Amino acid sequence: MNNSNTTEKYKLKDGSRVAVIGGGPSGTFFSYFLLNMAERIDLKLHVDIYDSRDFSSDGPPGCNMCGGIISESLVQTLATEGIDLPPTVVQRGIESYMLHMDAGSVQIKTPTQEKRIGAIYRGAGPRGIKETQWESFDGYLLGLAKDKGAHVIKGRLEKVIWKNGLPEIQMKGGTPLTYDLLGIAAGVNTSALKLFEDLKQGYTPPKTTKTFICEYYFGRETIEKTLGNSMHTFLLDLPRLEFAAIIPKGDYVTTCMLGKDIDKDLVQAFLTRPEVKRCMPKDWKWDEYVCQCMPRMNTKGSSQPFMDRTIFIGDCAVSRLYKDGIGAAYRTAKAAVSAVVFEGVSAESFKEFSWPAYKKLEKDNKIGKIIFFAVGLIQKIPLMRRAILKMITTEQNRDDHPKRMSVVLWDMFTGSAPYRTIFFRMFHPFFLASFIWNIVSSIRIFRRRKS
Repeated sequence: MNNSNTTEKYKLKDGSRVAVIGGGPSGTFFSYFLLNMAERIDLKLHVDIYDSRDFSSDGPPGCNMCGGIISESLVQTLATEGIDLPPTVVQRGIESYMLHMDAGSVQIKTPTQEKRIGAIYRGAGPRGIKETQWESFDGYLLGLAKDKGAHVIKGRLEKVIWKNGLPEIQMKGGTPLTYDLLGIAAGVNTSALKLFEDLKQGYTPPKTTKTFICEYYFGRETIEKTLGNSMHTFLLDLPRLEFAAIIPKGDYVTTCMLGKDIDKDLVQAFLTRPEVKRCMPKDWKWDEYVCQCMPRMNTKGSSQPFMDRTIFIGDCAVSRLYKDGIGAAYRTAKAAVSAVVFEGVSAESFKEFSWPAYKKLEKDNKIGKIIFFAVGLIQKIPLMRRAILKMITTEQNRDDHPKRMSVVLWDMFTGSAPYRTIFFRMFHPFFLASFIWNIVSSIRIFRRRKS
């Protein structure tokens, strides 16, 4: 503890100024926990959150380009932190998945009463929305940070320089302001990160891939007749597509596609599949969405998301592969705040006390890539798809039957469990034995039908 990273030079003191670039979950979690922890040790800080978005606006001005799924486990974790998300922010009625494959469809109910799905809007909702039963998730978190004492400054970041060892930032048309610490939570869909690359102080941006999100207006009655209150997921043999889902939200339906550089051709190939059409109203047209975006997603974290007096948080540092980006924002924010308050704001402090939590996420992502590779192989083999369908159907129809495949897929789809946990469940002897038995059984059924 008595080394250079805890010297007075790199300790925050009463009156220290902190700038947080980005008002999404990672930035607001960081601000909220920083002010909360500082209050406990009687440390008075000034925190400014810079963000140009208006989360009360519909469409792009208030959108953070996210499918809007949050696991019940994260809702419960936040509750232990004193963040109780109201029903107007997180809707808890989605308690099942419908899994669709060319081999057929099956409903996967929540494995336990604790595992559920929350559907959220990051902004006010899709372009042109007139009313919604949800408030903005990001807007709610930003309000909590403001209640703790954070100041919100609207505008776009124009310049970042260092003067006398302190970061100085300037917004477009504004006066340069000096801070003792910068928390960068700008995500990966912004040009602001280029400013930090140009500083040549060690920061390397994450590797990303393009995704696709769109919104359809159906109305509650139509959604109830077609999609119900289940989230619909798809395991299809489409190159570059790792995961796709259709999520009902009030009068609207959100469609998400995750994978390797999703493009318009892949979007059309997916949305015109028979498995997708069966879920939708008869008069539905795949290209008549009211709102759509193709945001980038973190697939490999930054190799150095910190420098003296600067820490990167959330997507612009490290996130979970394809799932639970909000959960990753929470974890990286907590790790960063612990280092800031108790150890200091030097690069050495961040490397020793926050970087291990970041690396843990990145290590888990490597296991996730193995899992998605294995699932990708299974998707290409019709026999494997039939075995999965048969295994899940048996598990769902028998209350006394172990839900091995159901739990694996539930946690993969929701991000409720680390990939490491999912990996060990997939390669558990009982899971493998059951899966092999279902493969053999599927072969017998196929031969019987053929004969």
